[in-house]
Amino acid sequence: MQNVIALNHAGRQGIVAARATTDEMLLGEIATGNRSAMHTLYARHNVRVYRFILRMVRDASVAEDLVSQVFLDVWRTAGQFEGRAQVSTWLLSIARFKALTALRQRQHEDLDQDDVLEIADGAETPEAALDRSRTNAILRACVAKLSPAHREIITLVYYHEKSVEEAGQIIGIPSSTVKTRMFYARKQLAELLKSQGIENLAA
Repeated sequence: MQNVIALNHAGRQGIVAARATTDEMLLGEIATGNRSAMHTLYARHNVRVYRFILRMVRDASVAEDLVSQVFLDVWRTAGQFEGRAQVSTWLLSIARFKALTALRQRQHEDLDQDDVLEIADGAETPEAALDRSRTNAILRACVAKLSPAHREIITLVYYHEKSVEEAGQIIGIPSSTVKTRMFYARKQLAELLKSQGIENLAA
């Protein structure tokens, strides 16, 4: 019985330790070949990465394969992480590159996401400010009408809660360009929503 109690206690300590470990610390461990650290990082971020990729490629099987590729790259290149951005931002940068490469390979450049745009990780999004019973579909349809560049900005800032600087790092553009795209994306989205009778969002 004491052995069982000791094992349970150790297990609980391991869980607590995993939760207390930062992503940066995990990458440091992954760089040394620590598979446990890799499993922990994967558990923390695989859903977010999957949803991000799915919104771009619109194919669940392709998205699943690309998620595997993303984390394989993490395993191989963890030691190259320089800490200039958050780990989650770095992961989405890798994910974006993989998704765009896949889209080019199948000669499909349309990043339309009307059938997969959804709330990510339960985070507060523009949809939460609306009447869910009738406006979720309207918002998805309006976002789908934005240009690919503007949809990407809306997805990163609202659905993945990235800052202007982080969005710029993921896309590879200056913060000033992110702000400009965000301004026009919000303006266009507000006009589209207004045409549907919604005037209290994205203005």
